[in-house]
Amino acid sequence: MNEVLLIYAVALLLAWPLGRYLAAIYSPTPTALDRVFGPIEWVIHRAIGVQPLAPMSWKDYGKALLKLHVILGLIVLVILMQQGRLPLNPDGIAGMSWDLALHTTASFITNTNQQHYSGQAQLSYFAHLVAIVSLQVITPAAGIAALVAILRTAFARREETATTSDGPVSVGNFYADLVRAIVRLMLPLAFITALLLAWQGVPNTLEGAQTATPLDPSAALAEQRIPVGPVAPMVAIKQVGTNGGGWYGPNSSVPLENPTPVSNFVETVAIVLIPMALVFMAGYLTGRRRLTLLVMGVMLTLSAMLTGVAIWSENQPNDTFAGLAAEGPNLEGKEVRFGAAATALWGSFTTQTSNGSVNGMHDSFNPLGGASLLMDMFINATFGGVGVGLINFLLFLLLAVFLGSLMVGRSPEVYGRALEAKEIKLISIALLIQPLLILGLTATAVAIPGLAQNSNPGFHGLSQVLYEYTSAFANNGSGFEGLGDDTPWWNLSCAVALILGRFIPILAPLALAAHLAGKRVAPTTSGSLAVETPTFAVLTLGVILMFALLSFFPVLALGPVAESLSLAG
Repeated sequence: MNEVLLIYAVALLLAWPLGRYLAAIYSPTPTALDRVFGPIEWVIHRAIGVQPLAPMSWKDYGKALLKLHVILGLIVLVILMQQGRLPLNPDGIAGMSWDLALHTTASFITNTNQQHYSGQAQLSYFAHLVAIVSLQVITPAAGIAALVAILRTAFARREETATTSDGPVSVGNFYADLVRAIVRLMLPLAFITALLLAWQGVPNTLEGAQTATPLDPSAALAEQRIPVGPVAPMVAIKQVGTNGGGWYGPNSSVPLENPTPVSNFVETVAIVLIPMALVFMAGYLTGRRRLTLLVMGVMLTLSAMLTGVAIWSENQPNDTFAGLAAEGPNLEGKEVRFGAAATALWGSFTTQTSNGSVNGMHDSFNPLGGASLLMDMFINATFGGVGVGLINFLLFLLLAVFLGSLMVGRSPEVYGRALEAKEIKLISIALLIQPLLILGLTATAVAIPGLAQNSNPGFHGLSQVLYEYTSAFANNGSGFEGLGDDTPWWNLSCAVALILGRFIPILAPLALAAHLAGKRVAPTTSGSLAVETPTFAVLTLGVILMFALLSFFPVLALGPVAESLSLAG
């Protein structure tokens, strides 16, 4: 438990100054950072042919975001299918099938990194470095850009609303926001993390697979082939960018990705570092410091509740081993180097964000531990993905404003701007598509015989299918392994969930922010709903939990809850 508290404390202590740094990155006034990074950004803007000072409406901002992802997706799709003909392929790995390449492209352009392949066996060094790692840098930066646009447009204190040259409300410039996030945050932070991991022994080489001779001469194995490569840079960006896709199939449960307790500590803190820092950034950037206290308070409460359930569950015996072994924590599918508590903490952090990396197998968690991971992804706003997690939280906050105002007989408004039918429709679209898509795809997969390809019957088999679609929509990427998921059905259906789960929860709030910013600000009176208060924080917490439970309790009852009761019986 001391290790758990230490990781929470270190993450918060590092996130606070990083949040102030992020606010300085996006400060509207010049800072000393401009002298350091400005020339680099100028070269990038000239290279891609954009005007970083040109204001954009929310539609132009959204089009620029989508256009970038479409172009990158087409390039990556070609690389994955043709990697056998491309350089930096010392192990002679062939290209992917079209459906696997399509799923992998959709997965990485959405900051999800859901993998229906094993990286060490099915990706060349070129595909890893040029396609995968590039997207692991760019896609979280795009999430930060969208968040900053929403915060500066709808939540910042200011005298007047900026507009574009032809009249609509300006939300900023996508290219300027994106490049700043890449140059000033993602690359420096990933570089520092990669150095720490390489120091701990994570491989960092362009040589081909290494050959080792087993120490036991009686082993029926003359030699062992060990895939290596530039692992440290990919592991670094997969963690700090809430990407999650590992070099090796079993991810950070493999000693080559996570060799020591120190590397495990670094990688665990890295999962939540930027999502926490963005909450601090929101207070500094908008001039609403109490907003940070509200958001962080609710997020930490949710995190502590669900992490506590996971740690408690994994420290209980595995009921399937009753009478077969001495009682103790559930160590099935876990690295004994880390133990039950550290694995459960990682599992909680990786699902409370959209990271999705693992240092143990989630499929082997006790049923209630697995249910807590599903709840993390249903909520998808407990820290959440880089940028997008806080956007999701702001949607719940606005929903709480609407419900709270109606309960006290007031017209719904946030910071003096009215919430009307158009705004509520956008909130509903962004939130309700999640249960409709996840439950619809899950029902289809389990209803048609042979489609799900799950390895377990009954309750756990349903949980496997539910987890896969939940992970895809939440842009998480982790899985209850045991699915035969490299099939056209899984690759294509998950690609749909990945794309809709990424871009609708970005574009709808972006439109919402522009609509709010274009409204007249009413003066605050004694009748106005006080948002930045402990009472409203409790209301927001209740709205989040009720939304998740009302949407998904029936399927949880049929999956992990029923499994837990059957094992206990």
